[in-house]
Amino acid sequence: MAENKGIKNNGNEKESKKREKLKIKELETDVLIIGGGTAGCYAAITIGKNSDLSVIVAEKANIKRSGCLAAGINAINAYNVKGRVPQDYVDYATKDANGIVRNDLLITAANRFNEITAEVEKLGLVILKDENGEYVARGNRNIKINGENFKPILADAVKKTKNVRVLNTLNITDLLTKDGKVYGAVGFSIKKEEAFVIRAKKVIISTGGAAGLYKPNNPGFSRHKMWYPPFNTGAGYAMGILAGAEMTTFEMRFIALRCKDTIAPVGTIAQGVGAKQINSKGFVYEDKYGLTTSERVYGTVRENQLGNGPCYLKTSGISEDESDSLLKAYLNMAPSQTLKWIESGKNPNEQDVEIEGTEPYIVGGHTASGFWVNTNRETTINGLYAAGDVAGGCPQKYVTGALAEGEIAALDIISKLNDEKNCGKLDENVENFLDNQKKQIIGQYEKIRNTKARRFSTEDMEEGMQKIMDEYAGGISTNYQFNEKQLKLAKQKIDQLIELSDELSADNMHDLMFAYELKERLTVCKSLIGHLFFRKETRWHSFNENLDYPETDENYFKYVNSRLVDGELEVFTREIVKEDKYEHSNWSV
Repeated sequence: MAENKGIKNNGNEKESKKREKLKIKELETDVLIIGGGTAGCYAAITIGKNSDLSVIVAEKANIKRSGCLAAGINAINAYNVKGRVPQDYVDYATKDANGIVRNDLLITAANRFNEITAEVEKLGLVILKDENGEYVARGNRNIKINGENFKPILADAVKKTKNVRVLNTLNITDLLTKDGKVYGAVGFSIKKEEAFVIRAKKVIISTGGAAGLYKPNNPGFSRHKMWYPPFNTGAGYAMGILAGAEMTTFEMRFIALRCKDTIAPVGTIAQGVGAKQINSKGFVYEDKYGLTTSERVYGTVRENQLGNGPCYLKTSGISEDESDSLLKAYLNMAPSQTLKWIESGKNPNEQDVEIEGTEPYIVGGHTASGFWVNTNRETTINGLYAAGDVAGGCPQKYVTGALAEGEIAALDIISKLNDEKNCGKLDENVENFLDNQKKQIIGQYEKIRNTKARRFSTEDMEEGMQKIMDEYAGGISTNYQFNEKQLKLAKQKIDQLIELSDELSADNMHDLMFAYELKERLTVCKSLIGHLFFRKETRWHSFNENLDYPETDENYFKYVNSRLVDGELEVFTREIVKEDKYEHSNWSV
């Protein structure tokens, strides 16, 4: 009988020696930034450049190579190229998302794209230029860069910024809140037996989106070969949800169309050399289904269902120069694809590139999923801001949008803290409440650290979660389709896993991080299922393919939002925001 990796002692384990309690470090700062990715780094730079406020950046990895920029990129995908204006971007993103967007968020981001691009060029980013000194455009909204060192450039700028302290390998798990206001956060080191309590006047969450919710394209050891960074677990979403923050549009999942097996991006091929999507018969099918992001995925899925697969990007017949440019481009950003071409003995111009969809993700940089924020990116929790992939309402923002949102949040914080600088000490009741909250959070760390190994390991439960989401909540195995009966089963089974997660154990601090990453994903899964169930229409093919409601219903031309109230998820709608500025009328529904 094969050994069950989730059973460590076969039920005969001896009582383990109780671990020494974590050393608690208490810190204070004006601004806490949770997540040192694109948005977090730029927020820190902005605050340092424009104020004397103290800043702590808490990053569970290392800001030098963390977040979506870790491996680098070869293009800036949100830029107002020559002849284009910010409103063109707003119109494009609105059409691509079938209208479920925030106009105020789109325009405030787009107004900053070009200025921010110029600023990161000054920091050292190499942007390709033509013989006239103009940026080399790639389509209507893209410019080409040498961005393999994009993140180290940002990280270096953060380190040089005054009054900014970076705490690497610090995993933040919970916000400190009372009566809808944030006062800081709690986390632990993944290397040392230390817990951190960080009190802050304002907090920015910039932890990215959520990967690993669904069973991925590749099994086993290669399961982390996915489109989105596997270490982006939806941590920011989870701590916001549990704190009662309002979320929006989780049901607009993102499914990336990628090169088969390598999961390399297709934009460089589709936009860079103008390659069309074709089926196995050579028919160009993209015009049949539509050219929005979700339709490109849907068309590929449908052609395979109809027996017309495999599907490809037609690169055979492109020029030698274009072929060489693809080899070089992918060598920098996705070397596995270049190696695949080389190993096949055929260059891109000699063979077409097979494509497929990935598993679904929740990521606000491509869709409108994330925190419900006002125009200045403040969430419905007073003093808590969201920027980048974790912020909802502003799809197709990519890296420049994340930079823009980091800047917008930072400037608003500076303004607010200038107005609040004479505020007195906190009420004793508030202090006592936060102290108890801190103890409860750290108590959970200690519980996991001192729990004996049970039936299932963290890895076992993660695989179980991914299987449930794949089969019952519209994963790859169901061609991204779902119905209400399946969603009900998904909710039931995820609830069971959430209950089981109370039995998680951790042999060390790194294991403790894995336990919390699972908990984060489960929290996001539950909210996602609630959103999928609530929107009774199919507005975005593949992203939201509801078999019980296969048509678009204009009664659902609204945002689907949610909040956790007394432990229960409340899902509701909000009207479409069309104005240029939006403020929370109150800090609740």
